[in-house]
Amino acid sequence: MDWSYLLDWANLLLRWAHVITAIAWIGSSFYFVFLDSSLTPPQDEALKAKGVNGELWAVHGGGFYHPQKYLVAPKTLPDKLHWFFWESYSTWLTGFALFVLLYLVNAGSFLVDPRVHAWPSSGAAVAGSLGFVFGFWFVYDAIGRVCGVGRDRLVAVLVALVVVGMSWAACQLFAGRAAFLIVGAALATAMSANVLVWIIPGQRKVIAQMKAGQPVDPVHGQRGKQRSVHNTYFTLPVLVAMLSNHYGWLTGAPNNAAVLVLLMLAGALIRHAFVARHRALVLGQATPWWTAGLGVTLILALVIALAPAPAPRQDAPPPSTAQLQALMQQRCVACHGAESPQKGLSLHTEALLEQHAAAVYQQVVVEKRMPLNNATGLTEDERRLLARWFEGRR
Repeated sequence: MDWSYLLDWANLLLRWAHVITAIAWIGSSFYFVFLDSSLTPPQDEALKAKGVNGELWAVHGGGFYHPQKYLVAPKTLPDKLHWFFWESYSTWLTGFALFVLLYLVNAGSFLVDPRVHAWPSSGAAVAGSLGFVFGFWFVYDAIGRVCGVGRDRLVAVLVALVVVGMSWAACQLFAGRAAFLIVGAALATAMSANVLVWIIPGQRKVIAQMKAGQPVDPVHGQRGKQRSVHNTYFTLPVLVAMLSNHYGWLTGAPNNAAVLVLLMLAGALIRHAFVARHRALVLGQATPWWTAGLGVTLILALVIALAPAPAPRQDAPPPSTAQLQALMQQRCVACHGAESPQKGLSLHTEALLEQHAAAVYQQVVVEKRMPLNNATGLTEDERRLLARWFEGRR
């Protein structure tokens, strides 16, 4: 059985698993941020006596729910306690496996763009990418440790500066598509490490203190809460960095580092509006929708800034398939020829070009994902030529 065919199946199944686990993790993260922000002090004296400091009544799926939160911990441990961590770990493991399969195994094609940076070898590029993915966690964690709990604005400013620097450096060293993904993977790694290093161990320490009959130190809950809030603000920036992978006109844009930073900032601003909204509703205050408005404004500004220049008017008839086939031979057939065609797509004959016309148009003209990292130097005029050929066939 063809090896590339098996790799395609691995790619599909890993993506499927990654999306499923990511939905579970992000969903639970969003829910608990909403829950913490929506709690109100209990009115029932019995609940107060038990140590409950916040409650919420909700209706969903035909039933009523009454979640309660204890200030530090309940006086006695329940027999069954549900832990939330495998959503995080599974999302990271499947995502990192995808990163290895797609980018590290094919580093020479996916990570390296000689026009951006001339790495001495593919191995050096792999090491550099891993340095970004894991190195960010240590810098971010050091900021959190030094600043401690309660200095959230300072932490936010310092982390934002590090993310900006990391985005700029990644876009100076790696192919645009890879640079965006590496930055997203670095943030995602920090999110999962927050669960592994701070949130879950802190909860285990609380339980150990309760079982030992010792006073429960509230700092564990405070640290866990701080890192959980960081995770919810990282979520939309991570998602847009990952999704950008499918849009070559975005990752390959001039000043692509600024594009990435502005997109992630827009996501964080929009997320803040929804986080603040939950608490505002409880307190009867106005939701700071202006932050979401600012995020949307940044996106609209990018839409305008990245808009392609109007194509020059072409009075000449569209090229024939035979004429376009000469362009395919020069720019595409190296990877999509008769022998070992990438993704099972062959374009070495006019009949095959006609058969795959829609896919070629989408990948080359609309999304500008191909050629990969534009390794064969396809020009904008040649993309327009392909567009005229495709549109003239209708």
